Amino acid sequence: MTYLIGANSSATPAGQRFKGMMSAKGIMQIPGAHNGQAALQAKDRGFDALYLSGAAMTASMGLPDLGIITIDEVCFFIRQVVRASGLPVLVDGDTGYGETLNVMNMVRAFEDAGAAAVHIEDQVLPKKCGHLNDKKLVSPYEMAQKVAAAARARRDMVIIARTDAAGSEGLDGAVARARLYHEAGADAIFPEALISEDMFREFSRQLPDVPLLANMTEFGRSPYFTASQFEQMGYSMVIWPVSSLRAANKAQADLYDTLARNGSTEEMLPRMQTREELYKTLRYYEYETLDAGIVATVLPHVGQSDRSAA
Repeated sequence: MTYLIGANSSATPAGQRFKGMMSAKGIMQIPGAHNGQAALQAKDRGFDALYLSGAAMTASMGLPDLGIITIDEVCFFIRQVVRASGLPVLVDGDTGYGETLNVMNMVRAFEDAGAAAVHIEDQVLPKKCGHLNDKKLVSPYEMAQKVAAAARARRDMVIIARTDAAGSEGLDGAVARARLYHEAGADAIFPEALISEDMFREFSRQLPDVPLLANMTEFGRSPYFTASQFEQMGYSMVIWPVSSLRAANKAQADLYDTLARNGSTEEMLPRMQTREELYKTLRYYEYETLDAGIVATVLPHVGQSDRSAA
């Protein structure tokens, strides 16, 4: 259903919907969706929530994940993913874009753009991907202040505190930080770059009453686990942050290689989304039915049953 019809929008705030899913039985499976098209495709496959990765957003802009992206640029991505899917969206808030007042401004801007949840991390700017070396961290108390500021600024938004401390302070240091962040107002904890099943299990064991988020990024430090395995380890949520972008970028590189080699894209046709598939994903014909004055001039045989039933 097109977002243009107001009755299609949920009357329940996105943050409340996200919190309800987080508290429900089973694990939330939250794939990354780096733009509105990816959001629609994920929704059509049955996913109930989506993730916006800072790395995916910046990479789609041709930039590295070093905290370069701005709040306004992130809000552009939030709006298109929320508008396209109507699903609760968890957003990567990096380090909060500054100190406590900046964190509060970020929360207000993201929530106004439609975000359901945000996570902020305890790195120092310029921040790095959580699976790289030599990350520098703020003090636990400085991060706790940011968490408290975020909790004070939100209306319904879920606040998730990410700690990158496992690599430099060990598991005990990461757990101690997590406890402090939870006490400061975080609804859930995101332990980044744990490197073994034992670490995932022990972190969960030491925080039995705290919702936990696992990061199943490819080509990182963490082993590959399924959603059900993370659930058995005690995690409430799992994200696949950059998977959609990686797959799309690889496909684009193959396309350009083929075009440069052959001077034609014909060889790639079996791997392309067809025009019919694109229009069905975009709900093209639902938009047409909203305005009887729009003449169906492209592929008029497609979607006739959809139009007659609408």
